[in-house]
Amino acid sequence: MIMDTLSREEKNQMLEEIAYFFNEEFELDLGIIRREVIFDFFQDNLAKYIYNRALDDAKKFYEKNASNMESDYYALYKE
Repeated sequence: MIMDTLSREEKNQMLEEIAYFFNEEFELDLGIIRREVIFDFFQDNLAKYIYNRALDDAKKFYEKNASNMESDYYALYKE
């Protein structure tokens, strides 16, 4: 799973955010089991898309800056 590297504190924070969201938006009080089920759903079904998008964004950023690197390099030459 993509989120296996989360610390316990990070996961607990996410579970709290899930509980807050469902309470604010739907007036539902979620117990810990329901929070975990929702968390697992997002992790298993949606996280891979978010992760892949982040990788694509990082690649675009790198490619943009890498292409500038060559011109920056030659700009350092003294005449």
